[in-house]
Amino acid sequence: MATELEVRNVLAKVQDPELKKSIIDLGMVRNLVVNENKVSFTLALTSLSNPYKDRVVGSARLAVQAVDGIQAVDIFLAEMMPDEKASLQKEDGLKGVAEKLNNVKHVIAIMSGKGGVGKSLVTGLLAASLRRLGHQVGVLDADITGPSIPKMFLPEGTRLDFSPMAMLPAKTRTGVSVMSINLLLESEDQAVIWRGPLISKTIHQFWTDVLWGDLNYLLVDLPPGTSDASLTVLQSLPMSGVVLVTSPQNLAGMVVRKAAQMVRHVEIPILGLVENMSYFVCPDTGAHHRIFGPSDPEAMARQLNIPFLGCLPIDPEIVSLCDRGEVENYPGELFESVSQRIVELAPAADEPKVAKHGS
Repeated sequence: MATELEVRNVLAKVQDPELKKSIIDLGMVRNLVVNENKVSFTLALTSLSNPYKDRVVGSARLAVQAVDGIQAVDIFLAEMMPDEKASLQKEDGLKGVAEKLNNVKHVIAIMSGKGGVGKSLVTGLLAASLRRLGHQVGVLDADITGPSIPKMFLPEGTRLDFSPMAMLPAKTRTGVSVMSINLLLESEDQAVIWRGPLISKTIHQFWTDVLWGDLNYLLVDLPPGTSDASLTVLQSLPMSGVVLVTSPQNLAGMVVRKAAQMVRHVEIPILGLVENMSYFVCPDTGAHHRIFGPSDPEAMARQLNIPFLGCLPIDPEIVSLCDRGEVENYPGELFESVSQRIVELAPAADEPKVAKHGS
């Protein structure tokens, strides 16, 4: 029959992926009971929303199951008390290393250059669609002064969780990880009145100091323009590519072409073009009406020598869902082809790169 000492010895070899120390040394194993061929214990985590929760639980279970005579293992989860987390945070080497732990396969920025064309909407629909396809997805809201991602995905009042080492992104109903400045503010209406350098620093911290965990896709919702914020993302993150968003207006097309020039200047691949607000479907007749006039996004894509990914309609249902924090409930068929195309194109950038530093 196995003894408590034998079980503790094998658990001492299990490391917390975040803190890189034994779960025994960290005091995470509690209420350990060995009863003949069954073991039960409580695992006190730094946070129940930690993205490495399943990994450490699985490692602990496998370690105990390897002990001779053990046939059943029950692991209960709890969260450390604030004072316990604080004591861990004081230890050397436990801060500022979240970036080294993250495993993000593809970083894709959604960009336009012009405001109001629907970058955040495309980001939200793409994230929801990729998640439905079974991918692990995160959204980094890089629009620091005009964040809209939390409103689209999360209930009002959602706040971030923290571990001793890093910020933990909020989780949506379907499991999309979300990071935005609005999740750190006392009120969603609070203005962020910052100059460019502080905005750029904050965006970079959303990459280095957030424990994203294992992601197939991290989508970055960029603000309008081709200056500080966009440059920070393209020049600091290991980019797989950029998706451009336009609307049926010559002015929007002109600004999008500027954004395309910027992306090419820093030598990041452009994965394709999406047109938003292309048409309106009359609910009575089913007829398509081009509210903003005729457009030819395919021609623009050909002019830029990039793939055309698809069109999005003007749909009141999208507005309603986004206002309720339920963008993930929008029917997936419409954006499914766009998501599939992104999946096909992203492997072409399997060697993600940081952009060339332009002026």
